[in-house]
Amino acid sequence: MSRNILVRYELQRSDFSLDVDVEIPMRGITGVFGESGAGKTALLRCIAGLERGANGRLVIADEIWQDATNSRPVHDREIGYVFQEPRLFAHLDVRQNIEYGQRRGRREDVGFDEAVELLGLRYLLDRRVDTLSGGEAQRVAIARALLRSPRVVLMDEPIASLDRGRRDEILPFLDRLHAALSIPVIYVSHSIEEVIRLCDYLLVMESGRIVASGDIQEVLLRADLPLLGGEEAGAIIRARAIDRDVGDGLTKIDFDGIEMWVPGIYEAGSPLRLRIRANDVSLCRDDSGASTVLNVLPATIETIRDDGESCALVQLAVGSGYILARVTRRSRNALNLEPGDRVLAQIKSVAVKNAPAAGR
Repeated sequence: MSRNILVRYELQRSDFSLDVDVEIPMRGITGVFGESGAGKTALLRCIAGLERGANGRLVIADEIWQDATNSRPVHDREIGYVFQEPRLFAHLDVRQNIEYGQRRGRREDVGFDEAVELLGLRYLLDRRVDTLSGGEAQRVAIARALLRSPRVVLMDEPIASLDRGRRDEILPFLDRLHAALSIPVIYVSHSIEEVIRLCDYLLVMESGRIVASGDIQEVLLRADLPLLGGEEAGAIIRARAIDRDVGDGLTKIDFDGIEMWVPGIYEAGSPLRLRIRANDVSLCRDDSGASTVLNVLPATIETIRDDGESCALVQLAVGSGYILARVTRRSRNALNLEPGDRVLAQIKSVAVKNAPAAGR
């Protein structure tokens, strides 16, 4: 028997159909990524028991919640649901809104004080909810969901309605939840930036179907998925700090046997999760002279595919890992790039972004 989350659903509407069959880890954050209308919210609603017309099977760590003969009602599913809008109770203050979740929980896996500290809500407890900013209100909604001590938390684009400043304010709190709690989270987003920062596992949806699933590091390298191409194409590498230069503000890292410099100062041995965008990787045949690019890595071309009208997406084997490079088709032709060729991948240190590892 599996200790994961088994999800199999079919749902028919007049203008949309959902047909999914997937296994989700009972740990970490699983991202559900796709364009608007792909079926992301419909999938969450099926799991929560909110879609009456959904047929299928839902198993949470060997416990059957829905099959052909039985289906747990919504109130009996141990789920914490965080919507795009906070949906707080206007007649209750912050403390009372959070405690409402506690009253509905069957266990106390997450205590009141723990949730309040993790989400930085101590100074807000006596406030009226209509005085909260969008980011503060959403943190209260997350705390209320956690106080139900759910078996799984569903988050449906919880920061999509916030402006950039408020999104940046709430993301570190989501990182803290990931590091501190063992409750699995299924996180819906149409922002690849959010998914890359937060998630360990990724489902990619198109037209009500799951077209890719797996470890996020592997899925992001799929050159056959148009959704993951274009300006946001890139790779995640898991690395470890091995040295640092405080004067220059740089840290040397090792990933898959390859060393490179990245911005920031990290203690030796610290695990890092780094994002390298395909647009920030250039290719050359030889290291012909001085350059401002600190990282010039030997690589082998694995695959090349067209990406848009004028570009190509190149998958590169670097050490025992992989990264992507996005080049113009003119550059590809000028260098006569083909799968199997050995090249040099040039990566500017300032372009490497740290996606907080949170113990991953």
